[in-house]
Amino acid sequence: MMAYTSTLQAFVKLGSFISDFCENHNSSNNEDYQEFLDATIRAEQQNSWFNQENVLFALEQWSILLTKEHLTNWLSHYSLDSSKETKTVGLVMAGNIPLVGFHDFLCVLLSGNKIMAKLSSNDTVLLPFLSKFLISQDPSLQDKIQFVEGKFEDFDAVIATGSNNTSRYFEYYFGKKPNIIRKNRNSVAVLSGNESKEQLTALGEDIFRYYGLGCRNVSKIYVPKDYNFDEFFNGIFPFKDIIHQNKYANNYDYNKAVYLMSEFKILDNGFLILKEDKSFSSPIASLFYEYYDTLSGLKKEIQENAEHIQCIVSGGVLEEEINYGATQKPKLDDYADGVNTMNFLLQL
Repeated sequence: MMAYTSTLQAFVKLGSFISDFCENHNSSNNEDYQEFLDATIRAEQQNSWFNQENVLFALEQWSILLTKEHLTNWLSHYSLDSSKETKTVGLVMAGNIPLVGFHDFLCVLLSGNKIMAKLSSNDTVLLPFLSKFLISQDPSLQDKIQFVEGKFEDFDAVIATGSNNTSRYFEYYFGKKPNIIRKNRNSVAVLSGNESKEQLTALGEDIFRYYGLGCRNVSKIYVPKDYNFDEFFNGIFPFKDIIHQNKYANNYDYNKAVYLMSEFKILDNGFLILKEDKSFSSPIASLFYEYYDTLSGLKKEIQENAEHIQCIVSGGVLEEEINYGATQKPKLDDYADGVNTMNFLLQL
């Protein structure tokens, strides 16, 4: 099974390195940590949504997953064959949250293939830094990781992540090659009205982490008729300081002004705007809500809109649900859009 042992070990060492960095970066004189800290600072300078707290959170989640136990358990479900012909896989990375394309990167290398990555202009610092560390642990990766600008050439397959608009462009350029092309998705929460304050605070993590920019962020809630929104606002109150981030505050002010001028009915607590809306993709600093009559009817609606939904947060209401506060802590086998990336790569 362990056809790519040296690569696996490199990722385990990377996990340890990230874990140590997250714990000691403020107090250590270690040169590698200093270089890592500089990279996180450059990432924020490039993209002010990538503040230190969010970058460290993303790194910490990866340090938890990049252990020998987690990786071998995950890979034990696949037949890894080192005699298989190596293919070059083009990765078109998104840049909405820090290291959003790292799972694809991990899958390509552990499936024994080569990476040709086109980074988002919003996130060009972190992945090359981590790649450099991996290569220092497993020099054979030097020939398997390539970052490119401009057009892809000489590739065998593509994994491209973007918007509904860019997906048409991806289909046009990459449609003749084996591909995974991802479009916009959002996550939703189903509330019953019986949630504890702790559950609603945890839901705040699903809404506000990464400023709501990820496809796993909750951008819409379903609530029963006569739902008491005061309880929801009390639950998310600990996230009030998010309004002090300039770009978030600008979005909040702009969207509030647009809604008010359009005479939409809104609920507002000073850092989040709630608007009744059937859509899934709410603007930054806004959260859509929709009332439901029956759970059976709601389940049918969610099923009919499955292609728009990444995660469903709830507490014992739906089968495929995620716990409050856990959307930004995916496991290794939580594949984006429900498409098994590893199977795709191993069948090339």
